[in-house]
Amino acid sequence: MIEALKQKLDCPMEELALYPDEPMSSHTSFRIGGPADLLVSPKSERAVCSVVRAAKKAGLPLTVLGNGSNVLVRDEGIRGVVLCIGSDYAAVEVQDTCMTAQTGALLSVLSNEAQKHSLTGMEFAGGIPGSLGGALFMNAGAYDGQMADVVVSSRYYDAQADCIQTLEGAAHAFGYRSSVFKAHPEWVALSACMQLKPGDPAQIRAKMDDFSQRRRDKQPLNYPSAGSTFKRPTGYFAGKLIQDAGLMGYTIGGAQVSEKHAGFVINRGGATCADVQALISHVQQEVFRQFGVQLEPEVRML
Repeated sequence: MIEALKQKLDCPMEELALYPDEPMSSHTSFRIGGPADLLVSPKSERAVCSVVRAAKKAGLPLTVLGNGSNVLVRDEGIRGVVLCIGSDYAAVEVQDTCMTAQTGALLSVLSNEAQKHSLTGMEFAGGIPGSLGGALFMNAGAYDGQMADVVVSSRYYDAQADCIQTLEGAAHAFGYRSSVFKAHPEWVALSACMQLKPGDPAQIRAKMDDFSQRRRDKQPLNYPSAGSTFKRPTGYFAGKLIQDAGLMGYTIGGAQVSEKHAGFVINRGGATCADVQALISHVQQEVFRQFGVQLEPEVRML
């Protein structure tokens, strides 16, 4: 597989790193998942495009991953190539009130960078454990903000057309935990520009600290998880429904409905993907049986 990919690459090998049989438990916030046949970490925009193009030409399955904070990888792992866009591709640049970053940049880094430049608008993202690419894909948000509020443009590689394109404003089609990228798996986000506003750095930091404290108080941050397990059902709160169903602390194997926040399924130690899947299914069945509400997972299965 490595040789097949190398033969099709059109970028220097020093612009990427290859990891065969790489355990995905090391690349997901759940700390769950079997091996990827081949994990590739790109170090340049050219490398991102080249890997996508090469995998297609070689007929190899391709999975694109960011920080792995909203995914659950099967115990059998992932076949083919995993393109992990992370810290090797995470440059950030600030000009006036616009912050541009490559999609491997962590949201926490972007939030802190904005604060350093006295820019407000990214405070909501400080505690979200994802990368910019994943945040664009699902319109990540928390508290008083979401990516739709700040993203004004983005660049992506269109594997089908084999070219780099640009999206502007409303073309992102941001919705609740969705964007145009979800409808186009052949697009790979490369970078984005976020339009922010001037602000007082002390006030910005105070707001960030407040959000962080709220997270520590309410969320089970001391256990591996993928954040909120379910999307918010219309007219309800998933965590409240699960709590009212008497499922707080319910455990299957190493997976548990958090005793601190029922909206989180956590890995208490040694949890498998099968454990988490079984627990999610049980929660869905019980909530529907008791309240007639169908919970939809927010976590993506790979």
